[in-house]
Amino acid sequence: MQALWNIVRFLLKSPTSAFGLIVIAVLVIVALLAPWIATHDPYAQDLQNVLQAPGGAHLFGTDELGRDIFSRIVWGTRITLTIIFLVSIVVGPIGLAVGTTSGYIGGKFDTVMMRITDIFLSFPSLILSLAFVAALGPSLNNAIIAIALTSWPPIARLARAETLTFRSADYVAAARLQGASTGRIIFKSIVPMCLPSVLIRITLNMATVILTAAGLGFLGLGAQPPMPEWGAMIAMGRRYMIDSWWLVTFPGIAILCVSLAFNLLGDGLRDALDPKQMNRK
Repeated sequence: MQALWNIVRFLLKSPTSAFGLIVIAVLVIVALLAPWIATHDPYAQDLQNVLQAPGGAHLFGTDELGRDIFSRIVWGTRITLTIIFLVSIVVGPIGLAVGTTSGYIGGKFDTVMMRITDIFLSFPSLILSLAFVAALGPSLNNAIIAIALTSWPPIARLARAETLTFRSADYVAAARLQGASTGRIIFKSIVPMCLPSVLIRITLNMATVILTAAGLGFLGLGAQPPMPEWGAMIAMGRRYMIDSWWLVTFPGIAILCVSLAFNLLGDGLRDALDPKQMNRK
């Protein structure tokens, strides 16, 4: 706990990383308290008040079906956090396992695994996600699966590079001489050393994950109406954006702020967990 508190204090000293940390904290709080923060039912339609401009009754205005945009954005934070959480718990272990085993074992196994990784890396993540969703069918769950399947290769590459450095360390050689198995050396000695770099990379990747999820939602392949997903909200509002700017502006600002927050937090974590970065600055 003391180490965690030290990291938080370090992040709060920098205005940029403090901004990222605060925005993400607000995102979590809003998601937890969504039923109390939202002023309206996000699915409730009011055809008497369609396309109302932002005002007292509707803070961010209403959409083409009279639904309150502020309430839909608030409930949309739960969808965003769900995507971030599920992708992280899939991408982190897969990338870490592939990278560390490839780097430590080496040989033909390393060559095969890295060529598979290169194939994934050769395609833009959004294009590859589109292909997976097209095969699986449009839905939020399938979009999460597609994003996770396309997000692990950079983690694997990073973990492999770290493993190539650590596998010749004295403590790994000592463990090998004591008769430790390959699996034990990898998961007890090498994985803990790779975790800080992988954590930073996952945090930085979250911005791309959010944008990819929003892009899939915008194209109609992610969350399906009437779910209050930010990308899908922009897609529904683009037909009215000339006269009703608020339909796309507020969901767009939400995507921008959260993506920027994860990028800034990732930069701050890199400085907090790697003192060499601070020495270079």
